[in-house]
Amino acid sequence: MKTKFLFVTGGVLSSLGKGLAAASIGALLQARGLRVTIQKLDPYINVDPGTMNPFQHGEVYVTDDGAETDLDLGHYERYLSLPMSQNNNFTSGRIYNTVIQKERRGDYLGGTVQVIPHITDEIKRSILGVAKDEDVALIEIGGTVGDIEGQPFLEAIRQLRSDLGKDNVLYIHLTLIPYIRVAGELKTKPTQHSVKELRSIGIQPDIIICRSEIDLDQSLKHKIAQFCNVDPDAVFTAVDVNNIYQLPLKLYAEGVDQKIAILLRLPAKNAELAAWKDLTHKLANPQGEVSIGIVGKYVDLKEAYKSLHEALIHGGVANGVHVNLLYVNSEEVTSANVAQRLAGLDGILVPGGFGSRGVEGKIAAIRHARENKIPFFGICLGMQLACIEFARNVLGLTEANSEEFNRLSPDPVIYLMREWYDFRTKKIEKRDMDSEMGGTMRLGAYPCVVQPDTKAMEAYGKAQIDERHRHRYEFNKAYHARMAEKGMVFSGLSPDESLVEIVELPGHPWFLGCQFHPEFKSSPMKPHPLFREFIRAAKTQRES
Repeated sequence: MKTKFLFVTGGVLSSLGKGLAAASIGALLQARGLRVTIQKLDPYINVDPGTMNPFQHGEVYVTDDGAETDLDLGHYERYLSLPMSQNNNFTSGRIYNTVIQKERRGDYLGGTVQVIPHITDEIKRSILGVAKDEDVALIEIGGTVGDIEGQPFLEAIRQLRSDLGKDNVLYIHLTLIPYIRVAGELKTKPTQHSVKELRSIGIQPDIIICRSEIDLDQSLKHKIAQFCNVDPDAVFTAVDVNNIYQLPLKLYAEGVDQKIAILLRLPAKNAELAAWKDLTHKLANPQGEVSIGIVGKYVDLKEAYKSLHEALIHGGVANGVHVNLLYVNSEEVTSANVAQRLAGLDGILVPGGFGSRGVEGKIAAIRHARENKIPFFGICLGMQLACIEFARNVLGLTEANSEEFNRLSPDPVIYLMREWYDFRTKKIEKRDMDSEMGGTMRLGAYPCVVQPDTKAMEAYGKAQIDERHRHRYEFNKAYHARMAEKGMVFSGLSPDESLVEIVELPGHPWFLGCQFHPEFKSSPMKPHPLFREFIRAAKTQRES
């Protein structure tokens, strides 16, 4: 069967949940036995979100091949259990960069380079390139209809209906139906204007999904269909849900996948949703609860820790408990108030991050967890700070630090490794402390050898693993022997043992730090082993 393309656009305002809607639709099509791929097109001019402030963009998601991408790719992987790559996320910056490089090489034979056809043709190439042997390719267009940056993308997908044929292209528009609580009314006018804007550039949506606080009745759906020129049975409600994993079942109940199958002439099959029903049942019926404190500096912006948040929920599913997440601002934590600020927690997690802001508060939290036998999980920077805390308070190296925070530290327990062997490229890689920010990190999946008789081995159950990284600084092996002598266990190493990947402390209920980001490989159907075991330790802590 020739690949069908399903384009998802958004209107009225951002953050409506296009990524979740696209991922949920993909999950429903997978449940019908179809092969699915998915892609996010972001209109912003940055080449990728790697150097963007989390307050601007939220989490930066990392793929196996080292792409720094939009956080929606995390939803795609979690819902579809498909590995994403560079080809699954394109930005305006990346598209324009490619076109400019072609122009410099003379590929356009000296012609004038224009948005149409050169930029739009490059966008179409990126879309068509994501589909190989799949039955359906879902393409999400970032931003909101009317954004000036998004116009080339909308023009490109408009052209693709003519290029590929009407039966092979479908447009889905996600929009908002606001509920005016004081008047007790749902308002359709924003949706009408949004669709009008879309139609003005030549795109007539085939399906409209309405994000709303409450369900839309048939009369309201019929009104939307009339004003927006779609079939009455092509208007659906995406009502707010208690947890995001209910969305596929909600859209299924609305009949979204059935309508898509009819319009795209897909095989008539019923969706097999037993796994999704089992998941939502477990989430709705926990057998207990645990409280986990996330000690970080982006506590006012939960999107910065999106994959981490979800991975902890997955760990709760694996242990049959509800996970209460308490975000603690590390800038407000001190050695004097740490016991008070972290009181009542069953587990403490220090996530990844960059920069010195809030670091001392995180170190105080780690010491509190270590000395009071509270389950602790350190990720990326969290692992590095656990090593610094251990060096300061167990080895007595009171000025131990990271070169990221103090280049002149007499004890750089964490440092910028200038040269290391990349097991993916089979080459020696070099780093310069003053080089470009976007090009100095260890990015993507790297191998790790797990040592026997460790907590890490208990979790993974195998000696060879691959995990995703996003960091510049490494543990300084010059301190390996002294830390090991005082009880630190280095339970995960690179194959040549030059890079430390996992550390832990024996004699502690659960104290483990990893240099990689395990949250990027966790899904609700397959919780990551480290999150599963961390929540299990927190559950045991609460029960005891």
